[in-house]
Amino acid sequence: MTTPTETISDLIAAEDLLLFVNAAVTATGQGEFRSSAGEQRLSLAFLHEYVRVNYRPVYAAALALDINDHNASTIVEQLLRTADDAGGPAGKRAEGRLIAARLARMPPQRVYRLFRALRAAKVNNRRTRAIVRDWLAGRADLGHDAGKYRAGRKTGARHAHLPLAAAEWGDFLFAPGRRVRYEHPYLDAYRRAHYEQGALYELPFTVAEGFAAKHGVPRDVFLERIAPRMTRLERLRTERASDLTVMPLTRLALYVLSLPFGERTERRAELTAALRAAALRVAGPYAGTWGRVAAVLDDSYSASGSSVKRRRPLAVALGCHFLLDALAAPGAYAAHWTSGATDPLLVRPWGPTPLGARILDALEGPAPDRLVIVSDGWDNAPPGLAGEVLRVWRTRLDPGRRTSAVHVNPVYDAAGLDVRRLTPGVPTAGIRDAEDLAALVEIAQFAEGRTGLAELRAYLDRRVELFLQGVPR
Repeated sequence: MTTPTETISDLIAAEDLLLFVNAAVTATGQGEFRSSAGEQRLSLAFLHEYVRVNYRPVYAAALALDINDHNASTIVEQLLRTADDAGGPAGKRAEGRLIAARLARMPPQRVYRLFRALRAAKVNNRRTRAIVRDWLAGRADLGHDAGKYRAGRKTGARHAHLPLAAAEWGDFLFAPGRRVRYEHPYLDAYRRAHYEQGALYELPFTVAEGFAAKHGVPRDVFLERIAPRMTRLERLRTERASDLTVMPLTRLALYVLSLPFGERTERRAELTAALRAAALRVAGPYAGTWGRVAAVLDDSYSASGSSVKRRRPLAVALGCHFLLDALAAPGAYAAHWTSGATDPLLVRPWGPTPLGARILDALEGPAPDRLVIVSDGWDNAPPGLAGEVLRVWRTRLDPGRRTSAVHVNPVYDAAGLDVRRLTPGVPTAGIRDAEDLAALVEIAQFAEGRTGLAELRAYLDRRVELFLQGVPR
């Protein structure tokens, strides 16, 4: 409901911004179960342009939220492409600080990809060059970057007009025949790896992999020797994970779901302990503070995802299951999978989506303090029952909102320019990683229609202030 100082346009603005945040958290421009990559990219491009043109300060402030790197990179590129619309020097400084803080938190390969995109788009204003130059200056080892991210490092140096005369990595990138050897151990190992097989084991895994293929090194031999130089995520991707208890929750859930049922059963104690440990790390000081929690978790066939995001929706649901168990009071958590499954370690994507029936199950008996629904929102057994159950429950059985309810959706609906919702009375937030659940529950309060643009802007201002701590003005 509106306050006396709010207008209908304020509420529309708040809805527009929440719609964009949902998309920026969830969508990655890749294909989903019900939409192609092309549809996703077209839908996202429209949203980015619409919000940038109409709400530019808030568009920039979205960099301080838990949006994914794909959309953060797009926001940075769009802000730099349209620098003249920043609103003068003060606006440019504010955007520059947000951009610098976000780039510092992004994986280097993503930043180097952004530099290539800016060069291809011929975006080379003074602010862009300064941002590129400052980010490169903050890198711990430019020689390492020159070899591991060769194309991006080369593009960034050219684009920012960096002086290269005294830099060894400058010769490595632009005049590789000038030196017969390099002082930097990584650069020299890269040089020698072209003809010396042993040198490739002095390189990072992703670079050494290409040289191993060139030299015809058997895969098992290569993995055995390169293992000490592999990161935890690289070990997981190559199925050489030795300590699953240190893996991020959603990635660990993806790994578990990739295993055959027999192996999951044999390793039940190990896998369950790892998932619980990951969930407790995420819950942190909030573990056990959410009271009685009921969850409705979607393991229907659509949770299988797409060819590029295999089992991602199901992995998010599995991660949320263990996280909600950690957040709930001891012994006060109940999970309701749409398939009726009772063993979370053996869930698989199959069957229809009877969300309405499972919500009824979750609300039966003592009222939970929190109801969390993790689903793509396609309720089809029968269609629309979930929305009707939630409407009647919210308006007639719990009008005082004794139970806090939220729907988190891991799938972006390209046609609807948003994540699919179940009912207006229960807020919906997009989610990409189970780790973001608690923060998204906080954002979801703004989607209920009981708060407006002023509250949303105040929330964004607080997030921006925290995000920019330590960033020079």
